[in-house]
Amino acid sequence: MLVLSRKEGERLVIGDNVTITVNRINGNRVTLGIEAPREVRIVRGELDKRESASETQNAAASKQNPAEPTREEAQMTFLELEIGQLESLVG
Repeated sequence: MLVLSRKEGERLVIGDNVTITVNRINGNRVTLGIEAPREVRIVRGELDKRESASETQNAAASKQNPAEPTREEAQMTFLELEIGQLESLVG
């Protein structure tokens, strides 16, 4: 982790298209301005952790309740059962 000290009004540039400016320092609170393209996802740390936990829960739920099989998958399963029955009859 890179740790930098900045004063009010100073900037930090990340890559070619992200700029972070220290707008105001008031006690132990810092107000930042962030300039970045729309496609750059910017989220406060505590919100990112919540989203990650929510995504993990959603993934676990989808594993417990798998999606309905596609038509092709259902047809393949049916054909596999039919072949299995025919093979058992033939011996």
